[in-house]
Amino acid sequence: MAQATKLISIGTAVPSHMIEQRDAAAVAHRAFSDRFKDFDRLAKVFESSGIRRRYAIRPLEWYLEPLGWPERNAAYIEGACSLFVSAAQQALEKADLRGEDVDIVVTVSSTGIATPSLEARVAHQMGFREDIERVPVFGLGCAGGVSGFSIASRFAAARPGKIVLLVAVELCTLAFRLDQLTKANIVATALFGDGAAACILKAGDAGIANIEMSGQHTWPDTLDIMGWSVDKQGFGVIFDRAIPPFAEERIAPAISGILNRADLGMTDIDRFACHPGGTKVIAALETALSLGQGSLDHERDVLSDYGNMSAPTALFVLDRVVQAGLPSRTLLTALGPGFSVSCVSLQRAA
Repeated sequence: MAQATKLISIGTAVPSHMIEQRDAAAVAHRAFSDRFKDFDRLAKVFESSGIRRRYAIRPLEWYLEPLGWPERNAAYIEGACSLFVSAAQQALEKADLRGEDVDIVVTVSSTGIATPSLEARVAHQMGFREDIERVPVFGLGCAGGVSGFSIASRFAAARPGKIVLLVAVELCTLAFRLDQLTKANIVATALFGDGAAACILKAGDAGIANIEMSGQHTWPDTLDIMGWSVDKQGFGVIFDRAIPPFAEERIAPAISGILNRADLGMTDIDRFACHPGGTKVIAALETALSLGQGSLDHERDVLSDYGNMSAPTALFVLDRVVQAGLPSRTLLTALGPGFSVSCVSLQRAA
């Protein structure tokens, strides 16, 4: 009989620079109001976002400097490596493990470029063995935490007894752009934060939860909904279509299809743990999934405390759900570029 793949531990980390939302709004006003005639109307998103504070790899004033790709990516490599180590070490300590115990490391990140990849750059500091298998994954965006979890769980299932470390790290604030006078850029400036999350997975041991199944759904002709544009300044955010109404209309049939492939239905799920892309997205998910208003409470709390950190954010939510007492079956979900939804079902371990 195959041994169940289990989630053993979760670790999280954020940078040291805390940004109060009112301070971010003030800096954005100083940067954009005299150049962007529609700024005052769009700036209301700072108040309606549901965010109280966020964390950034650099102080606010740094983002007002003339920054190009070299400066942004140098900050990415330095900051992402630091957050990788902090989150991974926390997850390992909770599991009573050390870096040398890790057999496979899956690194998920889409907010910078690093070759050699992040896990190679921190290998000595982490104490990884020379024979560790490295799996860097790029381009999954906000769905990266859940899709990365799925990838890591399949490695663990295929190699019972092996320790798999997943690390999702994103520095979304590095996409703040002074040169882009667009609605998407203002929204990003109001929503994005930096952070990392790590998980330990293993088949066979006792743990927090059994990984039951996973799946994805990608909608055709939706490449323009979410992603990055790339130029000499760095990454620029793409939000070309309204995500909340899209999610409200289409996510339930997609998730239902994913569950049906595993002989499960929507009524089998005790708790949806969702990536909180924004307050409107959370409300749309509650409507689409027939949840009571306010049901996604941990999602709202994570958004309020950290903003949208892209890939790690859903794992921050999962950590809160675990701390509050994991229900019998939880479906971890996230929307991401493609445009897609990724799901992982977790059953509370006996």
